[in-house]
Amino acid sequence: MNIVNEVFKIGVGPSSSHTVGPMKAAYAYLKNCFNEVDASSVSRISVELYGSLALTGLGHYTDKAILLGLMGEEPATVSIANIRGYLNDIKENKKISLLGKHRIEFDVDRDLIYYFKESLPEHANGMIFSVFDDRGERLHYDTYFSIGGGVIRTKNEYCTEQKNKESAKQKEKSIQESKIVFNNAETLLSLCEQHNCSISQLMWKQAKQEGEIERSKAYLEAIWKTMQECVDNGIHSEESMLPGGLNVQRRAPLLYKKLQEKIIETPDDHMLMLDWVSLYAIAVNEENATGNRVVTAPTNGSAGVIPAVMHYLKHFYAQAFSSEKALDFLMTATAIGHLYQTGASISAAEMGCQGEIGVSCSMASGALCEFLGGTAQQVANAAEIGMEHHLGMTCDPINGLVQIPCIERNTMGAIKAINAARLSLTRDEQRISLDEVIKTMFETGKDMSAKYKETALGGLAVHYQEKEYKQSSRQTQSYDITQNQVAC
Repeated sequence: MNIVNEVFKIGVGPSSSHTVGPMKAAYAYLKNCFNEVDASSVSRISVELYGSLALTGLGHYTDKAILLGLMGEEPATVSIANIRGYLNDIKENKKISLLGKHRIEFDVDRDLIYYFKESLPEHANGMIFSVFDDRGERLHYDTYFSIGGGVIRTKNEYCTEQKNKESAKQKEKSIQESKIVFNNAETLLSLCEQHNCSISQLMWKQAKQEGEIERSKAYLEAIWKTMQECVDNGIHSEESMLPGGLNVQRRAPLLYKKLQEKIIETPDDHMLMLDWVSLYAIAVNEENATGNRVVTAPTNGSAGVIPAVMHYLKHFYAQAFSSEKALDFLMTATAIGHLYQTGASISAAEMGCQGEIGVSCSMASGALCEFLGGTAQQVANAAEIGMEHHLGMTCDPINGLVQIPCIERNTMGAIKAINAARLSLTRDEQRISLDEVIKTMFETGKDMSAKYKETALGGLAVHYQEKEYKQSSRQTQSYDITQNQVAC
């Protein structure tokens, strides 16, 4: 059970559930479809978007992502520089090359359908793909869900997983003595005690047991490398404005310049640490908002928290924070992220922002605690503290863009993670367990009004007033791809 690539993924901004997931779903659908249907018989394809994918899809670039996926592009490898050209070609010629080979007519006004007032019953992020022949008869269709963090499932896969959750718990108990398997913190801590090791050491043992240790190491090295490149790109970006119409200016380059000056002017200012951590988080999430390369950690909306804390260690613990320690940090974070994926959800459309910033803060808190010398129990305590103080956080992006309040929330999540890790080192016992806070987050998310779960129908998204920004522009975000059909 190699869970590393389920938690961290290399992709593109601005959203793991609304950009990365739909791109992967479009690609996966056609790959599966053409195993059953002759591509030459397909004359038209349509994509129906439901719930949160419809309501904030344009601001989250869901339309662009789906078109790229249909063309055969994947989040980890798509050329950022070529995206605009690909999409302009579809717009101007009203044609698309399915998987880069089979070129058919494609009208975004007709073939991308937004169901603003409907959600599929299984999950808030639902998509239905259909292909038709030249007579208009549907040859094949399937339903996909983007369940958070760039993870996708077909309807059959998703429903089967939900049914098997209870039996999986029983199976875990029966095999954990011979294999390293865990889906809750209690089992995770028990395994650490049984093997007399830290959480990161247990994760490496699991990778070795599965014959995945070299692959896991290479994968995490690529993740850490991409995180560092993302921070560097954000800090040194020459762009001044984020796309989307909110006229949000990039802050990372200017903040970096000011911090360089402060090092000389006030080298003993201990509060500079907060500014550096904020800089790292902002740099990542401004790259994300631009649609550039980022790591889902565990989502795109919360992509800045873990890199910010890791760069905090790289900056302020330079002697102790080696490449090996970076991989251990990511392994511990992976274990914690896995607990949320199996015990709750990391989808903001289901959980609100507590499922994104809250989870990333929890992961960073625990991983930092272990780096600072914390026991496995203290790591769990840190992860619990990190989530406890994000419970109930809404996901209310203004105009559906992953900018306000998303970018600054990453700075707050990173700062809270550092505080949570240090607090956890002061005691071994914790009144509230990590399992209890995960369960609480899940129940809170289920009880939360849909207005506050990535729909842009409540909270800051409604009450914010931008004088020069008209509400009607929600329909004109995507490289002039406009007037999409709305089915209500």
